[in-house]
Amino acid sequence: MSAMAISADLEPVAPLRIVAGRERIDLPAAERAVADLLRALGRDPDSVHLADTPRRVAHAYEEMLTPREFSLTTFPNDEGYDELVLAKDIPVQSLCEHHMLPFQGVAHVGYLPGDRILGLSKLARVVELFARDFQVQERLTKQVADWLQDHLAPKGVGVVIEAEHQCMSLRGVRAIGSRTVTSSLHGILRDKPSSRQEFFALTGLTP
Repeated sequence: MSAMAISADLEPVAPLRIVAGRERIDLPAAERAVADLLRALGRDPDSVHLADTPRRVAHAYEEMLTPREFSLTTFPNDEGYDELVLAKDIPVQSLCEHHMLPFQGVAHVGYLPGDRILGLSKLARVVELFARDFQVQERLTKQVADWLQDHLAPKGVGVVIEAEHQCMSLRGVRAIGSRTVTSSLHGILRDKPSSRQEFFALTGLTP
């Protein structure tokens, strides 16, 4: 991941441009692969109904696997704000790396500010940065928490993701409506029971 550390002093810090450092998607190759898959499944990709399906599928996966670039904007914590900042119900869409089927839900992302505070929209951007990939929910949750801890240097970070996995609801056990909950905590939110309790209470979950 292309990134550099953020200064912890109170001087102005230029926005850090965040770009996912992944290989570019080969759309023509992806289209050919989808056409081959359709044939393997007993379908004719040259039929009038499926003729444009390989292109559509390739572009759909490109969109789902490509996070948007953004600038990480932080501001001096001049007022010394030392309470929890929490963004709830951030939409999450990702792809299960085992079945290439979507899982989707919401993320609750919070932090206890140190010397700098983060533009609120950037919490959603960081979730998207890691969600637009082939993922497992456990790794996704930890990646978001670790990234914020490393780049924002807060006193604590907490991330909870609640998601329904289509690999569970559409196949296998077909547990429609079942949601998986994962969490990752750093700093005070991990080590101090009262802060941990507050974080989970605000997310609507029991610790």
